[in-house]
This record gives sequence, C-alpha cells and structure tokens, in this order.
Amino acid sequence: MAEKFNLEEYLTSGVEKIVAGAVKATLKNPKESLFMAKYALASKKASKLRKQAEENGEHIPPFLIASVTSQCNLHCAGCYSRGVDACVDSPAKNQLTTEQWNDIFKEAESLGIGFVLMVGGEPLVRTDVIEAAAKIPNVMFPIFTNATLIGESYVKVFDQHRNLVPILSIEGNKESTDKRRGEGIYEKLTNAMELLKKKQVPFGTSITVTTENMKEVTSYEFLDQLYDQGCKVVIYVEYVPVTEESKKLAPGETERLYLDQRLTEIRAKYEDMVYISFPGDEKSSGGCLAAGRGFFHINSHGGAEPCPFSPYSDMNVKDHSLKEALQSKLFQGLRDNNILMEEHMGGCTLFEKKDVVEELLRTEK
Repeated sequence: MAEKFNLEEYLTSGVEKIVAGAVKATLKNPKESLFMAKYALASKKASKLRKQAEENGEHIPPFLIASVTSQCNLHCAGCYSRGVDACVDSPAKNQLTTEQWNDIFKEAESLGIGFVLMVGGEPLVRTDVIEAAAKIPNVMFPIFTNATLIGESYVKVFDQHRNLVPILSIEGNKESTDKRRGEGIYEKLTNAMELLKKKQVPFGTSITVTTENMKEVTSYEFLDQLYDQGCKVVIYVEYVPVTEESKKLAPGETERLYLDQRLTEIRAKYEDMVYISFPGDEKSSGGCLAAGRGFFHINSHGGAEPCPFSPYSDMNVKDHSLKEALQSKLFQGLRDNNILMEEHMGGCTLFEKKDVVEELLRTEK
C-alpha cells in the first residue's frame, strides 16, 4: 500500500527550503543574511502555529495572495487580470483601506501564514499598503511588480525593510518583454535591477511561461544574465489563456515535461538561487494548492477567492476574519469534492473548471 501523502509536511518543508535557499543566496551580504537568519526563526514559529492548528482540526496554509489594488499602469498583451476586469484604468472604488490590509496582515501572522504575496494591478501604486507590510517583519512579502515605479525612494524602502522582496515581471530578453509589456519596459526593468543591485537589495523575477518563450527563459544565457544582475528567485508561472486564440500559448504536456527536466538541471547549476514553478511544483503536493490547501486569495475589494485565476467568492474579509474565510462553503466544497486534484489542460485547474466553481456557488444559495 502506498504511503499516504502528507500535504502539511510538504508545504512546511517547501517554506523552510525557500528560506534556507535564501539564506544561502545571501551569505555574501551580511545585512541580508542577518535578516534571513531572524526570519528563519519566525518561519519556524509560523510552522509551529500551523501544526498546532492542524492538531486542532484547522488547516492553515503558509501562503496568502493579496491583490492590494485593481489599478495598473501597463496594458500587457493577454493579461488575465484585464481579461476578467480585475484590473482597470479607472480610479479604484470600494477597495480595502490601509487599516483593513494592516488587520489582514496582522491576522495572517497570528495564524502562522509566513508569506503574503502582494499582487495587483500594480501593487506599488499602494504605497500606504507597502508601508503597512513593512512594519510586520516576521512575514515575508514578495511584491509582484512590473518595476516601472521602482526608483531611488522605493529602493530605500526595500533596503530598510528586508521583508519586502520585489519580484519583477519579465518575459525573457528585450524583444520578448517589450512585445508583451510595451516598448521600453525591458530597459526600465534592467534599470530597476541595477538600482537594487547597487544597494544589495535581493529581488526575484516572475516569468509567464508560454510555448513561445519557454526555451528562452530557461536557457543558461538568460539565467546567467539574471544571476549577474543580482536576481535571487525565479518564479515560473504557466500562461493561463484568456481567449480561444491565446490557448496556443498555454504549455501542454510536452512543454511541461521539458520545463520539469530543465528545472532539475537549473537547480543543480544555480545552487544559490531559488527556482519555483507553478503549477509544476504543485503536482508533487498531490494537486492544486488553491482554496486554502496551500494558499488562498484576497481581492482588492476584500473577497476571499480560491486563487487569482478563480475570481469567485462567497465571503468578504470586510465582514469576516481570514480564519472564517478559510472555512467558507466555497473553499470547503472545492477541497471536499476533490476538484483540486483533477487533471487539467491549462496553467490553472480552477480557471479551466470555472463551470464547476460557479455551480458550487449556485448550490449554496
């Protein structure tokens, strides 16, 4: 009989490996190494809190994804957020306040959530929320940004508050990046990297992997450039198609197998960098980690959603705690009916099975 998979052990081990990898990656930077050593202790405390909750019959994931704004200053080709109107040009309305996000971050820390991934829109437009996060040093805040707003002032903030880790979105080299993100964006990205490297501020990159750029963004030539620029973390995210025409960009099984094999080689070569792949690394956990298995999503209006690619909610944190949101009927239905374990074609199980998610919401009423 096969040994039963233990999700909590997998997730705890994954968090600890990320921290350990980051410590190793920053040994040449005493300031950063000191912070990571302190954070390693905080991570162990968070892990203990999650384990205690598990023993009491409550599962707390180590990750929270927070969309702190719907505003963005770019119009990237094939953007999922704009495709579902989660990202707009008009002034933000009815979004969570600074105080509300501050309460969310504090509760996350008290529950044992060690990572809060800030996304948007463009999260750096919310300087108020960034400053609130900076005051919670025991939680790591990777900030997924297009980097166009990173200048001397933001570099100073990142330098002073090492729990804020900018994750710069890039599509490959200049041609690939500017093709999707706009003319001149690659130059702004490299300028931001130079500023961060000058101050020895660690940063990562987030790469949307498509059938067109997969070989480029996994090549040693491209990764050597990132390494030389000071990048410490690379996050590969499979492209989620927003139209029928864009489905050809979504990696299939052949591409996924190639990416898995390349990651094994890449991780062996760049031992002082951290490489993560979604949903590739989720597969070793036994299925999709959304809906509170490994993470969940709070949108800019406070809705608790399974993940950013599944914009459905039956509970709002303006009226409920994070702990209550994790036990929402929608989340429970997705976990209990094994929907998260099913096979899928694109980069997101729940995006592909949105009809099932919508049916769950209807049956609640």
